[in-house]
Amino acid sequence: MADLFPGVALGDAVDEKQAIIKPFVCQTAVTKGQIVKFDTHVAGAFPTVSTAGALATNCLGVAMKSGAAGEVITVLVKGYVKVTAVGAITGGVLVVVGAAGTVSTVGANTFEKVVGYSIQTFADTDTGIIFFGG
Repeated sequence: MADLFPGVALGDAVDEKQAIIKPFVCQTAVTKGQIVKFDTHVAGAFPTVSTAGALATNCLGVAMKSGAAGEVITVLVKGYVKVTAVGAITGGVLVVVGAAGTVSTVGANTFEKVVGYSIQTFADTDTGIIFFGG
């Protein structure tokens, strides 16, 4: 399928002015465009993040930058962002985390794991826009 947003790179926000973007420290290596989850937390500091696994429930946002363990990255916590699909995604459906920080269509009994909804239709392994945090 043709990329409907070729000017937006994987992990980039469609509109940064309307997105919520925050810095976090990587607990483990994270790749730009992956959904990240809360990892460890110490008093007085934001939690560290790592790549979310399939059907994770403690998701924080989408990595807008790659980083190694201990590096600070920016994370889109809420807004429109380009991600990678596992399985075909239809526009307007709820999405959950797929393998390795990707997204997939919500399945039966997984509604508590929803991280957002798709803005467009995109094929398995393609990139597309979702609203994260909806």
